[in-house]
Amino acid sequence: MLEFYWAWADYRDLMVLTEELVCSVAAQVVGTLDLPWGGERMSLARPWRRLAMRDAVLAYSDLQPDDLGERARLEAAARRLGVENVPRLSSGKLLAELFEFTAESRLLDPTFVTDFPADISPLAKRKADDPSLTERFELYMGGMELVNAFSELNDPDDQRARFEEQVRGGGGVVDEDYVLALEHGMPPTAGEGIGIDRLVMLLTDSRSIRDVILFPLLRPRE
Repeated sequence: MLEFYWAWADYRDLMVLTEELVCSVAAQVVGTLDLPWGGERMSLARPWRRLAMRDAVLAYSDLQPDDLGERARLEAAARRLGVENVPRLSSGKLLAELFEFTAESRLLDPTFVTDFPADISPLAKRKADDPSLTERFELYMGGMELVNAFSELNDPDDQRARFEEQVRGGGGVVDEDYVLALEHGMPPTAGEGIGIDRLVMLLTDSRSIRDVILFPLLRPRE
């Protein structure tokens, strides 16, 4: 895993950097931006597609916009597609589950999935024009997630409220040290994590992660 922060940047800057980074690696290692992947071809030609999570669900299913609106319709849509434990999941988590059921495996060419719900993105900054969503993206290639990135939440009051909401939902803790650090001040910052093993899979057309990790051997049963 490659993880880094970038001060005085946001998630839009990270999209540009990620395109440059992955394309540069592919050009140097493989010599092309047109990669084989399981009998298909995956094009890394820029610019890469940007697709809101909600729009991805609608694009790769027969669901209608109203199905993703009020809670009752959202729960009905989730049950119809086989999502489990529907009543216990937040609305944002339900949307994420619908995305995984409908769209994730079908994103072959590089796609930045954006507009993640705030209730499943506790460390990401809210969007100014819609506080229910965050400045976060995940990059999908070959039908799997490669990158998770977002504009870091640097508002200590909002961060505390998000931690407390997680606790009320039965998960997480209020990280007092982290909140205290934010109270001292944090510049606008973007953070990203890239799965190196998965990147190697994509560059070498390896469908099993055990073919590319450095230590694939398992402990003997006895």
